[in-house]
Amino acid sequence: MTKIRDIDLGEFPLLLAPMEDVSDPPFRALCKRHGADLMYTEFISSEGLIRDAVKSVQKLDIYEYERPIGIQIFGYDIESMKLATEITEKTNPDIIDINYGCPVKKVACKGAGAGILQDIPKMIDMTREIVNSTKLPVTVKTRLGWDDNSKHIVEVAERLQDVGIEAISIHGRTRKQMYKGEADWSLIADVMNNPRMKIPVFGNGDIDSPEKAVAYKDKYGVDGLMIGRASIGYPWIFNEIKHFWKTGEHLAKPSIDDRVAATLEHLEMSVKWKGETLGIAEMKRHYTNYFKGISHFKEYRMKLVTSFDLQEIKDTLQYIQENSGNFQFAL
Repeated sequence: MTKIRDIDLGEFPLLLAPMEDVSDPPFRALCKRHGADLMYTEFISSEGLIRDAVKSVQKLDIYEYERPIGIQIFGYDIESMKLATEITEKTNPDIIDINYGCPVKKVACKGAGAGILQDIPKMIDMTREIVNSTKLPVTVKTRLGWDDNSKHIVEVAERLQDVGIEAISIHGRTRKQMYKGEADWSLIADVMNNPRMKIPVFGNGDIDSPEKAVAYKDKYGVDGLMIGRASIGYPWIFNEIKHFWKTGEHLAKPSIDDRVAATLEHLEMSVKWKGETLGIAEMKRHYTNYFKGISHFKEYRMKLVTSFDLQEIKDTLQYIQENSGNFQFAL
C-alpha cells in the first residue's frame, strides 16, 4: 500500500496533476468519480494569498467528497511561502504541495516553480521552512532539472526527503524542454532505486493510455502515476488504467451519451463556480478531448469552442445527444 503519512492511497494510486485553469473543483469532481485517488488543486500564488487576491483565494475551495486533496502553492520568497502555507493550512486540506515544476516563463523566470531548480540550496531551505511551518504532510512536484546539464533529481529528491517532505512527484522533463520531446523516466527510476529513498515517488509525463500506464509501472517501478494532460476532457482515463492494470482488458470507451452528460455536468458546475463568462471560456479546452476521435464532428466542435452563449452551447450538446446515431468513433 502507498501512504503519505497516514493517508492510504491504495496499492498503485493515480493522481490528478495540478494544472492551471484545469484542475478546478468542477473538473476534480469528475476525476474523483472516475477513479482519481489523490488530486491537487491548480497552483496558487503565495503572493496572491498574502494579498488576499480573489482568484488566488478562490482556488483554496475544496470539498469533502474530494478527499484526499492537496493544495499546491508556488512562489519565490521563502517568507511569503511560509505565510501562504499558514493561510492554506486553515482551509484544512489533507496535503500541502510545493510547485517546483511549472515551466512557464512568468513563473519560472521569477525564480518560482521550475525556476528554483537553478538554486538548489534555496529550494532545500524553502522546503525545510514550509515543512516546519505546518502540521500537514508536505509533498513536492518537480522536474528532472533546469536543463540537460543540471539533471540532479536523484540527489535533490534525497535532500528534499531529508528536510521532511513525505512524497515527491517527478515530471520526466527539464524546464528547458517545457512539454516538448519525450519524457525521460529513467531518472525517475533512479530516484526509486536509490536505497535511501523511503517516501513515495510518483512518475509524471506522457501517460496517455492504459497500456502505457501499466508498461511504465512495470518498467520503472514507481509508487504511482500522476496524470495531467491526458485527463483534460477525459476523466475516464483513471478507471480505464485501473481496469486494464487489474484485468488486462479494456473498459468500454464512453459513449456519445456519456460524453455529452459529462460535458454538460462539467459546464454547469464550471458556470456555477466561476460565473458564466469565465466558466464558459475555461471549458473550451475540454470540448476537443470530450469528443475526440468522433468522425464528422468538426462543425459541432466549432460551435462549442466559439460560442459564449450558455443556452446555445447546451442546445448544441442536446442536438449531439439526440443525434448520437449519426456519429461514429474513428477506428
